[in-house]
Amino acid sequence: MRLPLPSRSIVALVACAASFGTMAGAATSDCVGCHDQITPLVVMDWRSSRHAGEGIGCDACHKGNHRSARDVASLTVITAQTCGGCHERQMLEFTAGKHSRAWAAAKALPTAHALPMAMGPAAADCGACHKIGLKSEAEIVQLRAGGSVFGHASCDSCHTRHAFSVMEARQPQACQSCHMGFDHPQWEMYSSSKHGVRALLKQNGTLPGNVPAPRCQDCHMASGNHEVRTAWGFFGVRLPLPEDPEWRADQATILQALGVLDTEGSATLRLEKFRDLDMARLTEASFAAERGRMSTVCDDCHSANFTKAALAKGDDMVRATDGELATAIRIVAGLYADGILAPPPGSTLPFPDLLGIRTVPRPIERKLYDMYLEHRMRAFQGTFHDSPDYALWRGWSGLVRNREEIEAMAAELRRAAKAR
Repeated sequence: MRLPLPSRSIVALVACAASFGTMAGAATSDCVGCHDQITPLVVMDWRSSRHAGEGIGCDACHKGNHRSARDVASLTVITAQTCGGCHERQMLEFTAGKHSRAWAAAKALPTAHALPMAMGPAAADCGACHKIGLKSEAEIVQLRAGGSVFGHASCDSCHTRHAFSVMEARQPQACQSCHMGFDHPQWEMYSSSKHGVRALLKQNGTLPGNVPAPRCQDCHMASGNHEVRTAWGFFGVRLPLPEDPEWRADQATILQALGVLDTEGSATLRLEKFRDLDMARLTEASFAAERGRMSTVCDDCHSANFTKAALAKGDDMVRATDGELATAIRIVAGLYADGILAPPPGSTLPFPDLLGIRTVPRPIERKLYDMYLEHRMRAFQGTFHDSPDYALWRGWSGLVRNREEIEAMAAELRRAAKAR
């Protein structure tokens, strides 16, 4: 008989415990004997874990002949595949989802390569969160050679080692450490929404435990699914282009500025990278699948009519922000076309590169970058998260203001060029 997935997970844990035999015996007692003195809080976390309760000890994951500080390097490096040996379903889902591609995405973005070395993958910058993505053995060897010893396992980004608590990973705060700040402010949007407020009130006991109070995971990881996808994605673009001619033209302009379409509207090599990294929904079927999944989640609490109207409101905001951003892109592209500004170094298209112009020192292009990465994303993501503050004040208002400032700056650049 085929067991439900939660029961299968329990069976897998028990099987793992049996297969490792002596883990809870001599080997683990030796580990605990030393690490109770050296890293007592690590041992405390492990003792509180389900792993300890199931008799799964240190050697289950940290394989190797390690007896002292001198031979630590002999231990096997912990990766997501280590966890996947027992948690097969979760590993398969994670591998199919966007979090697993986070590391490759950070490496692919032009901006990431312009960061100071101190903010590289081993430091507390993009890599601190994007390390959740899967890495090859060669990449891990390279990271370790550069001094990055820990945090390559992906799963521990949410299930903090060594407790690996499912309960912890189900709390919205588990998402907060990465999904907050300048270009990933989903935490601020969520926590200021009615969903987030009710979740907090439920956590602190103000609301009873049986009331609906959606956490991030309830919507984005329904039924524990580790794929974590959305219809519009992080970039808020999709293919095929919309049927509405004005919106179609605006989305085409944005995709050209992202470098995934050329001036004729044909695919570039960067589009293949987008496809490989699952950065956007590039077919009607993939968009419809994610929209249908989210609609089903929303319908658990809301009426179908409410769900449909709320999601359509988000689509309308994407369309409105596209108009503002595309207008600004065309203004800057016009400066390139007329020889008033030179295109960014290495550019192969007569458009500003939205993925790389952060490294360009000219103020007008920096404003365009902020329009795209900050204000546009805050506007449409804030709308989908039902956060008026982010949708309007931190998103739409900033988008319009920067578009107006870009128009004024372009006019001044043209006047200066004419006077020369």
